[in-house]
Amino acid sequence: MRGRVISDNTDTLMGMRLAGMEGVIAHTRDEALAALSEAMHQEGVAVVLITEKLAALCESEVLELKMHVAEPLLVTIPDRHGTSDMTAAISRYLAETVGIHI
Repeated sequence: MRGRVISDNTDTLMGMRLAGMEGVIAHTRDEALAALSEAMHQEGVAVVLITEKLAALCESEVLELKMHVAEPLLVTIPDRHGTSDMTAAISRYLAETVGIHI
């Protein structure tokens, strides 16, 4: 079982490499989508981590994968600059996927 990281900065990627995860750096929407597609279709990958900034660049595609693809698990992570308002993110995710507004 392996994990892949798609990061917008070297610091996050290096930190994840110390934890044993390989990955790539992406700066544009096209680079992020290409890396995401490659990671999601790679044999033996169980978890794909993508930084918030990149997930925001391709928000509809990330949401579609989270809702309809069971494996590998796609997880949005904060980058080195911290996280956005996680309460709002969780509330938005519940509203979009389940229809519950809190």
